[in-house]
Amino acid sequence: MFTGLIREMAEVISYENNKLTLKAYYRPKIGDSIAVNGACLTVVGLSEDGFTVELADETREVIALENLKGKVHIEPAMRMGDRFEGHIVQGHVDTVGTIESIEKRSNGTDFFITVPKEFMQYVIPKGSITVDGVSLTVNEVSQEGFRLTIIPHTMRETLFGSYRMGTRVNIETDLFARYVANILEKREDAKKIEWETIERIQAIY
Repeated sequence: MFTGLIREMAEVISYENNKLTLKAYYRPKIGDSIAVNGACLTVVGLSEDGFTVELADETREVIALENLKGKVHIEPAMRMGDRFEGHIVQGHVDTVGTIESIEKRSNGTDFFITVPKEFMQYVIPKGSITVDGVSLTVNEVSQEGFRLTIIPHTMRETLFGSYRMGTRVNIETDLFARYVANILEKREDAKKIEWETIERIQAIY
């Protein structure tokens, strides 16, 4: 499990034969789980200045592989007793979103991201979402996507400062929204998810 708070921006050394080698300050152990751009991967090799993770077939089919170059976000899995911040992130990327537009604000930057329609039922106004491993709050939802407002600190400390229109990003929707959707889909009288229902369940936690 992860929190969506980025530990470091690591440098990609190579990506070949389904193995990604990174240069990083963080020192994991073989078998550790590390989220790379939001995807939970297993450490399979260590080097003097970094480590190697392996990407399974399913992972490669879901994530934005073109972003495995330059800098990437990394976050080690939570340990028992760690301070919990951000929100509950599994490291299971649901889909890839596309940045449609970017608008500067007085104290932040708005990013408008579209996602495939089948995932929009899990995107909730003022709910949580993970974009390339970063825990964020959804400010507004439309039929095709959602709007985020990124503060200057996050722009500096993550890859958001390098994103442009057309950039594809890994999306993990809210865990509780997915659970609620699964429950409601099994009820004969449930035809769609209502945001108010999901927000009430989230408030319990």
